[in-house]
Order: sequence, then C-alpha cells, then structure tokens
Amino acid sequence: QVQLVESGGGLVQAGGSLRLSCAASGSIFSINAVGWYRQAPGKQRELVATITSGGSINYADSVKGRFTISRDNAKNTVYLQMNSLQPEDTAVYYCAAIGLRRTVLAALRNYWGQGTQVTVSS
Repeated sequence: QVQLVESGGGLVQAGGSLRLSCAASGSIFSINAVGWYRQAPGKQRELVATITSGGSINYADSVKGRFTISRDNAKNTVYLQMNSLQPEDTAVYYCAAIGLRRTVLAALRNYWGQGTQVTVSS
C-alpha cells in the first residue's frame, strides 16, 4: 500500500507564509513526478507545481515567484514553500504521486493524498 500524507496547512494572514509537506510511505519503486494541486470551493482542482524525478520543476503562472517546490529524497518528502500568500490562495492543497510504480514490473498509477486546508485571511 502507498500513502501520501500532507501536512502544514492552516490559517495565515495575507502576506504570510506556510510550508506544506507531502510524505510518501509504502512500497515504492519509482515515481515519475510529484505534484501539488489545489481546489478552492466551487472551483476545479488546479495544478500548482510539479517536480519530476529528474528534478524538472513547473509552476502555475499564479504562483510563480511566490511558491517553491522541493524534495528530500532521503525522507521521501516533497515540500511546497508558499510565500506572499493571498486570499485567492485559499484552497485544499493535495499532493499527488504521478506515475508511481510499486515494483519494477508493476503498472504505473497515480496516488493522491487526503489534502490539507490552507486559508488566507485578508
């Protein structure tokens, strides 16, 4: 079984910062990429940032220059440092393991965490 557990969400004032963590556990042979997504009330889930196994990073235009995705391979953890938070960043943030293979012969699958709430007050 593979689990992704997000943490670090909370309530912060506009202009503040939070760091989200996504810890992966279980039987994992490889992961193509890990992404952070968010879903605000009444809106579709959207991509925030991704980091590939090769270290390539991609950000949504709305967070470029404010958010930073990073990883600690030794801890199987991906982070999302969020600075200069704005009320429009309020959402449930999810991490996803994209193209995860549990064993060398296993099929690729995507796995999602349960989400962590980020609320930014004005």
